[in-house]
Amino acid sequence: MSHPAQVRVPATYMRGGTSKGVFFRLQDLPEAARVPGEARDKLLLRVIGSPDPYQKQTDGMGGATSSTSKTVILAEPTQPDHDVDYLFGQVSIDKPFVDWSGNCGNLTAAVGAFAINGGFVSQDRIPENGFCTVRIWQANIRKTIVAQIPITNGEVQETGDFELDGVTFPAAEVQVEFMDPADGDGAMFPTGNVVDDLEVPGVGTLRATMINAGIPTIFVNAEDIGYTGTELQDAINSDPKALAMFETIRSHGAVKMGLIGHVDEAASRQHTPKVAFVAAPVNYVASSGKQINADDIDVLVRALSMGKLHHAMMGTAAVAIATASAVPGTLVNLAAGGGDRTDVTFGHPSGTLRVGAEASQVNGQWTATKAIMSRSARILMEGWVRVPGDSF
Repeated sequence: MSHPAQVRVPATYMRGGTSKGVFFRLQDLPEAARVPGEARDKLLLRVIGSPDPYQKQTDGMGGATSSTSKTVILAEPTQPDHDVDYLFGQVSIDKPFVDWSGNCGNLTAAVGAFAINGGFVSQDRIPENGFCTVRIWQANIRKTIVAQIPITNGEVQETGDFELDGVTFPAAEVQVEFMDPADGDGAMFPTGNVVDDLEVPGVGTLRATMINAGIPTIFVNAEDIGYTGTELQDAINSDPKALAMFETIRSHGAVKMGLIGHVDEAASRQHTPKVAFVAAPVNYVASSGKQINADDIDVLVRALSMGKLHHAMMGTAAVAIATASAVPGTLVNLAAGGGDRTDVTFGHPSGTLRVGAEASQVNGQWTATKAIMSRSARILMEGWVRVPGDSF
């Protein structure tokens, strides 16, 4: 009996922010996977090790969490004045699908470095020392992202002293600007309101801010669902009833936001929208044991990704948090004390994060011009991934 040989595919394994994933250049993919479709999805699923009923991804590159079950494809830019196209695929852990509906803000920090190393940025644009500005076209959401990549001796600098809660070791700081982060095809607040009454069967009627900036996100008050906003992962992820409640909130919020037509469709759209809960600052101890003081933060936020409480904060959700905080009257803004603001420091399970955002009203509708945050990125391994030749 003959068995298919393994296929080698050039790839780079990178950390970006508090996530990590497998990065590919489009031209390096097997020909059948160079276009969207079943072959591409099957290839990426096999690379990551999904679907895995054991939810460990032992036979692949995934790390069995939403933060580590990620893939990136970079290609020549399709838009003028950009350096690279960035396509993100969130790979389900236990189901056979790849969600292409949103961006990964954390991995964005690694895209700029990969674009430079992968030959997408012209050599004459890379300084000997300083910063290289990489203009990224985020193909999932059709938005521009600008990354400032530190350069030393003509090469990407990865090591440094910048510390990011949720990442064990310091590295070089990468500033990322999300330009015009609100949904370009619709309103930043899809319902037209900064706060809505969201009817959730089995839960009740919740006050909710539903925003599409960075990534579609549903914010509710922690106290309305029985939480304090200081919870760590185990408090949520070890509670099946809590996870079911959050999924119900997410699916009904998705319908109200117009992202899906019926709650049954939410199961095949796990990456978006996100659901998060907020509270006013109080002291708490982060997952690392670090003491977080109420005086050092503006608001507490906990967010779920792919059905589980995130260990830190998704980069795109951080954009949503910052943008919502800049709009008076949203639940995020009110939990942060109300008023006008251009930045927010929020507490998450691993520590704190400061994000800047600018929002204004145009013709009676709120819009965001940009959101800015600092992240870091590092190559973990480079070479080839191998997959069985009959897997895609």
